Amino acid sequence: MLRDLLLRSRSYRRFHQEPLQEETLVDLVDLTRLCPSAANRQPLKYLLSWRPDQNARIFPHLHWAAALSEWSGPAENERPAGYIVILGDTRISRRFDWDCAIAAQAILLGATERELGGCMIASIDHAQLREALNLPEHLDILMVVALGRPDETVILEDVDPAQRPYWRDADDVHHVPKRLLADLRIELPGF
Repeated sequence: MLRDLLLRSRSYRRFHQEPLQEETLVDLVDLTRLCPSAANRQPLKYLLSWRPDQNARIFPHLHWAAALSEWSGPAENERPAGYIVILGDTRISRRFDWDCAIAAQAILLGATERELGGCMIASIDHAQLREALNLPEHLDILMVVALGRPDETVILEDVDPAQRPYWRDADDVHHVPKRLLADLRIELPGF
């Protein structure tokens, strides 16, 4: 059921060191072909990384969990087993906003269905990653989805995220506040 997938699909930032297979990443990208696309332009392309040497070229250019200022990101034995770099092909379109988010969510839901987890990362050193990947000029780096089998516990909290976006407790459990449904719905006079 979709609700169950959404409850299990969290932003995981620490992973078991189990390799991913290329076919798994290809299957996740195949899901994105089925997603809606603005004006049906389908301008997204994907670079898949599953080998340690590939992953090592990507990891240093990503920034992890800004709200955890004392944490510099996953340790070497906690890093993702793979990445999907979402790229926008400027030869097709220069508008990628919605397509990228929809595709990334489809990838994470597909990963969750396979007992994997991931994290959408938009805090990227774009110029350095572009150089490390030797990307052609017509491809813009939009987002990186880190993937692997999660090695952390994430708990949802019914509290106002404006007070604190997320935190880790003394047992290193990751807590993620979520607004209440009553706080999301608005009613307007005469509507």
